[in-house]
Amino acid sequence: MYKYFKRLVDLLLALVLGIIILPFMLILGLYAVLFIKEGIIFTQDRIGLKNKKFKLYKLRTMTNERDSSGNLLPDSQRLTKLGRIIRSLSLDELPQILNVLKGEMSFVGPRPLLVHYLPLYNQRQIRRHEVRPGITGWAQINGRNSITWKDRLEFDVFYVESFSFMMDLKIVYMTVVKVLKREGISGDNTATMKPFTGDNS
Repeated sequence: MYKYFKRLVDLLLALVLGIIILPFMLILGLYAVLFIKEGIIFTQDRIGLKNKKFKLYKLRTMTNERDSSGNLLPDSQRLTKLGRIIRSLSLDELPQILNVLKGEMSFVGPRPLLVHYLPLYNQRQIRRHEVRPGITGWAQINGRNSITWKDRLEFDVFYVESFSFMMDLKIVYMTVVKVLKREGISGDNTATMKPFTGDNS
């Protein structure tokens, strides 16, 4: 039953939270303009419900610095000091409330991943796209970026098969705990998580 009114819950929460966080977004946006000198909002194509592509919104935390050959520098070098703090508190995810309002995302669900990962999933892993992607999810409270891709994608499918109102409440609560403890922000030896290559490692 919950799956039929989950969208309504998302919409109501997004409207309320959107009003509450607007002042914080303006402050963080000012930071992006002054210190990163790029656009306030970073957009990237991601895959969502039923394998459909959409634009994910995030607060910009990295510069676009490039090497002498024109290639982007590694994430760890482009991530600013304040940007690292913003990421550790997951504040860069706040603009995704707009994705929720547009119906492209939910507050809870598998995190939307990059478009070029789509052909790399096996038949079980691709089931993660049977529900709307989320700002947070079961994988995020069970290791976030510190777990293997195999485990992360299995957690996503487990959520698809098992989600309920109580499960979503638990995920939201545990997300707050994880953010406050700043657990699982980075992968091993990387500023973010290493790319998925389809090898399930």
